[in-house]
Amino acid sequence: MRRRQGDFGAGPVLSLAGAAALMLALTVFAHGLVLSLAALIIGPLPAAQTALSLSRKQAASAQSGGSAAEALPPEVLEPAPGSLPAAADRSYLVPLEGDDARPEDAGTILEKTYPQGSGEKYVACGAGSIKNNTRVPAAEIAAEVEAPLPFAVEWNSPEPQVLIMHTHATEDYRLSAGLWYRPGDGSRTTDRNYNMCAVGRVMADTLNAAGLNTLHDETLNDYPSYTGSYANSRAVVQQYLAQYPSIKVVLDVHRDAIETENGSRMAPVCTVNGQQTAQVMIICGCDNGSSISLPNYRQNLRFAAAWERAMEGTFPGLTRPVLFSYRFYNQDLTTGSLLIEVGGHGNNLNEALYAGQLAAEGLIEALRSADPAISD
Repeated sequence: MRRRQGDFGAGPVLSLAGAAALMLALTVFAHGLVLSLAALIIGPLPAAQTALSLSRKQAASAQSGGSAAEALPPEVLEPAPGSLPAAADRSYLVPLEGDDARPEDAGTILEKTYPQGSGEKYVACGAGSIKNNTRVPAAEIAAEVEAPLPFAVEWNSPEPQVLIMHTHATEDYRLSAGLWYRPGDGSRTTDRNYNMCAVGRVMADTLNAAGLNTLHDETLNDYPSYTGSYANSRAVVQQYLAQYPSIKVVLDVHRDAIETENGSRMAPVCTVNGQQTAQVMIICGCDNGSSISLPNYRQNLRFAAAWERAMEGTFPGLTRPVLFSYRFYNQDLTTGSLLIEVGGHGNNLNEALYAGQLAAEGLIEALRSADPAISD
């Protein structure tokens, strides 16, 4: 099931107002085209995408006579922390297939709320927790959890502070409202309205509406070949950092894939303010002294802890424990680089989109509450 674009028709005669609107549209298009061509000539591809996006925001602001933030549509306005988005704020949700579309041989979805961890492998992090799959002593991790962030973002800045991207952009979710999926569904699509780009878009909109200048890259780094995805996404991030050295935070947004031996797909879920959402999980890499070189992993760990604490404290049940492990994931590029899994291939798209909004609200809370002191 896919959305259909609306059909448009034109009357035989344009009114004066219609002609004026047409001229404005042509002016906006020309302005964006010039900026895009200029960026292509003098900068990397991400700069071209950003120039076009910014020109559209500026044009919308000029048309309304207000600021770019005022020109944003209602669906990206920031809801009060911890509150369920108003109906207008949920226009990103999509229609889902009913049970009348369920095939006879449909696969089974099993929902599960994954709890926070306890025991010697887990370190408390506010209402959340960190699963320690490394040799770093728990006491050292506990100390980092309480340390201030190694960076401070600038609110309402004209310069980008956050970059959201997707190493595995074609990962997607089910489109069924019921607990079933079609056999043979590979849980991948190049349609950016239904893969990880859709989740990243909601996150970026939420952050921008709160005054945190955020860029969202929708490059399909895992298409046409899955091999080399991380090399592809690394090059993309490096281009952005070169173009916008103001970026402090880089979020690689994925989804998980949890499956039982008999082929049932697990859907990590919880309920926030009466609406079911996918659970999320932060992954933070650790230097192992040899094959994985992350010299600043402790700073990333502080960031992971602050985000986990804010999300779980604001939206109980939203998070699974942070996975702190010997993983690389290009987290050497900034001290604010993390990977987040938004649900899994058992979740439906609306659960993931809502989780993306909640995760972004948690990030806003974490960064607003952070001690701005810079510490090694």
